[in-house]
Amino acid sequence: MQRNAGTREKWISTETPAYLARLILGSVFIYAAIDKIVHPGAFAEAVYKYQILPEFLINLTAIILPWLEVTVALFLILGIWLKGAVFVSNFLLVCFFGALIFNMARGLDIHCGCFSVSAEGTNDAPMAWYVTRDSLFLLPAFYLFYRTFGRKGAIVKARRGKSMLGDRD
Repeated sequence: MQRNAGTREKWISTETPAYLARLILGSVFIYAAIDKIVHPGAFAEAVYKYQILPEFLINLTAIILPWLEVTVALFLILGIWLKGAVFVSNFLLVCFFGALIFNMARGLDIHCGCFSVSAEGTNDAPMAWYVTRDSLFLLPAFYLFYRTFGRKGAIVKARRGKSMLGDRD
């Protein structure tokens, strides 16, 4: 009865646009995590400057978040647990984007801390640049989310439901 069990996972792992979107997001997450892993103290300071999290969560976030980014990136690139990886990557990117917008609305012009925790050489970049750049990362993320959980996924589930009930197409 489960002859179609991997159908949905199969398209997302073999279809070229989805594969490219996974590679792009995976690469972005790995690149973003490297400096944070190497300099957790500086990353904690960057998180603190956002003035969003309570102080007791800042160090924990600075330690866990980069490793979560690497894990999600590897899952996306390797095609492992794609539903979870797509969901978590979208969740993270929306949170990051929201934090940038929130601070921009509050008038804070802080160093993003997205790819480098060092503010040297990046102080000239305005918050609007970070918002624009991060909005571009949302494009492949939303594409994967739609392909994984959107209307097409609901149609596949409905068809599977009929097959499992004994109705043949």
